[in-house]
Amino acid sequence: MYEEKIVLCCSNKYEQKYYLNEDFDSLPQQIKDELKIMCVLYTEDVGGILSLEFDEEGNLSFVVTSDEGDLLFDEIGSVLKIKQYQEDKKDLLESLETYFRVFFLGEDDDINY
Repeated sequence: MYEEKIVLCCSNKYEQKYYLNEDFDSLPQQIKDELKIMCVLYTEDVGGILSLEFDEEGNLSFVVTSDEGDLLFDEIGSVLKIKQYQEDKKDLLESLETYFRVFFLGEDDDINY
């Protein structure tokens, strides 16, 4: 079992970089593309650094940081954008949590079809 948080992906406005954890290379390309678009658009609109992280129980969190002196970082916009993603991308985010719990934490897939 994982003891610490696992970063799924991260976008950094300051360095103009996007990172996808190589442990998640087996995700379908469409999902990887959607994550990249979501994270990069967030940092372009709001600024700062956005990372999506799994905790030890498999919950996916949006973690936002910004440089202390970054006057262009939009804190209110950050909160609103994350709420928008949590609503608009709910199915994607829940699927990623299920994926992590099954393939990384070894939990049984209890989804009924």
